[in-house]
Amino acid sequence: MQKILGYMRKACQEFDLIEDGDKIAVGVSGGKDSLVLLAGLAEMRRFYGKRYELHAVSLDPRFGQKDGDYSPVERLCESLDVPFTLLRTDIAEIVFVLRKEKNPCALCAKMRRGALHDAAKENSCNKIALGHNNDDVTETFIMNLFREGRVGCFAPKSYLSRKDLTLIRPLVFAPEAAVLATCRQRGFEIIPSPCPVDKTTERQRVKEFLDAREKEDKGFKFRLFGALRRSAVDGWG
Repeated sequence: MQKILGYMRKACQEFDLIEDGDKIAVGVSGGKDSLVLLAGLAEMRRFYGKRYELHAVSLDPRFGQKDGDYSPVERLCESLDVPFTLLRTDIAEIVFVLRKEKNPCALCAKMRRGALHDAAKENSCNKIALGHNNDDVTETFIMNLFREGRVGCFAPKSYLSRKDLTLIRPLVFAPEAAVLATCRQRGFEIIPSPCPVDKTTERQRVKEFLDAREKEDKGFKFRLFGALRRSAVDGWG
């Protein structure tokens, strides 16, 4: 966890992600990234130097019209002394049954974002923390370049004027391997994704492409990330 805390502290300081008095809604899917993000932010409260509160939020898409089991997240929140809210939604039914989306990820992500934003406001939060790691950054950078022909990525910090919320991504410097290692070391119980298109998306194909290039050319992903930073777009400068 010490390495993760170092990555998080660097991101928070460099991009000014956390300010005194913040109340941060942490989106917790139950995957490795969100669990480590939650635990890291909880531990950082002890030493970061700025006072902030946390409120964990999990959204259940209810795949197969069945309630998901989020008890592992609830137990982790109790151990970290973080309030927890679980929202049951009909997102999976809308996307896969009613709309029968051929490319469901975009609509699903849009609906999940909207529900998370509403939950943050209902719990008096002014910020939302998301668990995107460094590999997610380079994958998004490549997807935007190859699929849309543009240089860009999601920002480490962005303001949503319509909701008066600020999105922060404290794990953007943390490699996925470090996140996974921390999750295993801490014994966090990962909730498997029940999504029917999991591991079959365009992002998964880009991940596999980048992993293959990294094996052939050590430091490939690090140099891509450096190129994004030097471009200074989307708040990465």
